[in-house]
Amino acid sequence: MHDGLIGAALPSVAALAYLGDARHALFVRRMLIEKGICKSGELNEAALSFVTAEAQARMMRRIEHLLLDDERDVYKRAANSGHLNRPRHASAADYRAATGFEAVIGMLEWVGDEERLEMLLHTAHEEG
Repeated sequence: MHDGLIGAALPSVAALAYLGDARHALFVRRMLIEKGICKSGELNEAALSFVTAEAQARMMRRIEHLLLDDERDVYKRAANSGHLNRPRHASAADYRAATGFEAVIGMLEWVGDEERLEMLLHTAHEEG
């Protein structure tokens, strides 16, 4: 658990997903630069394959079995929130999973659990 910081101590799941989206984008940008991609156009094009709902749903499936109880609670609340406006190109299931993924990442960023955040992001991005 993360110091018992669940429920009312956290921002809304929509706010956590918003924060998580930004934190995940930062992780992706760093990862791509570390791979040696240096031109902004190439970076933007490469980043697109990691930030779609479909890609994030796949990442969520890679880490779902690792979630702690409070992370699982945030994931479920975000994935089941009724106000999701999914893009036309994403399935409802992928968009819900992606929103849950972003909310978990946002929660870990919010509570400052950098070690857990990095472990889950690295695992989420592993191929295979």
